[in-house]
This record gives sequence, structure tokens and C-alpha cells, in this order.
Amino acid sequence: MVAHSGLITVMTRAARKAAPRLRRDFGEVEQLQVSRKGPADFVSMADKRAEQTIVEELRTARPDWGMLLEEGGEIEGNPAKPRWIVDPLDGTTNFLHGIPHFSISIAVEEKKPDGGTEITQGLVYQPLTDEGFWAEKGRGAWLQDARLRVSARRELADCIVGTGIPHCGRGDASNWAKIYAAVGPQVSGVRRFGSAALDLAWVAAGRMDGFWEDDLDLWDTAAGVLLVKEAGGFVTDYRGADRAFERGEYLAASGAIHSKLQKLVGGAVR
Repeated sequence: MVAHSGLITVMTRAARKAAPRLRRDFGEVEQLQVSRKGPADFVSMADKRAEQTIVEELRTARPDWGMLLEEGGEIEGNPAKPRWIVDPLDGTTNFLHGIPHFSISIAVEEKKPDGGTEITQGLVYQPLTDEGFWAEKGRGAWLQDARLRVSARRELADCIVGTGIPHCGRGDASNWAKIYAAVGPQVSGVRRFGSAALDLAWVAAGRMDGFWEDDLDLWDTAAGVLLVKEAGGFVTDYRGADRAFERGEYLAASGAIHSKLQKLVGGAVR
């Protein structure tokens, strides 16, 4: 067994406790008749139930910590203590359509002495495959007990790159199209899987070589960004600056291809 802090144990236990119900709900959503309201309401309930289970577990372990929740918003805690950042179901559209690709994301955000904050622990858990991708600042990234490293590919032409495509009510399609026009012809393939947290975990695991998306929330990306960095990769905004969270722009890749990818993405949106 790989030694990790008690916080990773707490996060894993919370995700695993929420997982069986999510798996059961996922099985049921596939059977629901395709009315617009029925499945969407059902998934919203599944989302909230998962969040409630996770919150209860985290609260038991650290009762005075605050929380930033996708569904429940912000819960105040002791301002001197860290806070949890939770997305109980990243990939709700996949879930709604019976596509077996979604995840739970939990991260710890701590205050730095200079007044800023940093993500120090992260977990991305995939309930259907029982894969737990976790990282601790300065201690590496892991899938269960196996150390994760970003991909070693050096040429864009050999690389698979993930993205998120703007959709109804979300994102700037013209901006995305410009980036795709620049990146698509230079790489081996572009993938859109529908869970940003898992996309980032897969970059950390070397399953994908890079990833870009913007208009994401902190709960989508906090754990995944730490995973990529601790697996030896880089995460910046589109301009190549260390302001991904601030700008809501995420460009993640191994060191070997990050600069090449950034030139294409940055050039497209300049």
C-alpha cells in the first residue's frame, strides 16, 4: 500500500460511499422514458443525493471546514482552516443519456501565508470502474497504488488531445472553433468525453497527452489540475501564464508538448 495522508482516506471513503447509489441511479436513468423533464429531474436528484452523502462524510471527519459545492454553493467554515471543493457528479449530461463516463471530484484548498490559496489534495473517482485518481502536493499522483506520469510523447502528430465543446448556454463556440482549427490538423486525434475532471485525470495518467477547455468552474478542475501537476505535467491558461483558475482557461499537457500546444491555442485566440 502507498502511504498517503488521512485526508485522502477521508475523500476516498466519501466518494466510495456515494458511488453505489450513483451506480444504481445510472442503471435506472437508462430505463426512464425519454421525456424532457423526467430524466433531467431524476439526474438532478441523483446529483444532490450524492453531494449530501459526500458532505456528511467530510463533515464528520472535519466538522469546522468550509465547503464549495457544485449543488449547495458555499458553506462557511472556520476561516483559518482549509475548505473542501466538491463536484458530486461531473458529467451529468453523460449520466442523463446513459453514457458510462462520469466522476466525483473532491479537493482540499488551503490558505497560503501570502494570503492566496492552493490546492493541496485532490481525488477524481470514477464510480463505474472503481478507479480513484488521487494526488497530494509534493507527493505525486496515483491511481490506487500505481504512480502516475504524464505521457512521454514528444511530437504533436502522435498525441491525443481532449477538450470540451461549447454547447447550449455554455461557452464561446467561435473561440473554440478557432482553437480546434489550429490544433486539430496537428494532432493524432481530438476527443470530447464530457467530464473535465476525468479528462485531467487521464492526462495525468498518460491516457491523453493534453487537454484544453475554458468556462469551467473550480469544482470541475481543482482536483484534476493537481493530478496533472503532480504527475509531472503543466497546467496554464491559454496565454501560458499560471492563471488557469483565475481566468477559467485550462491548457494541460506534458512538458514535452505543452509549449507546442500553447503556441497553437494562444495563437488562435490572440
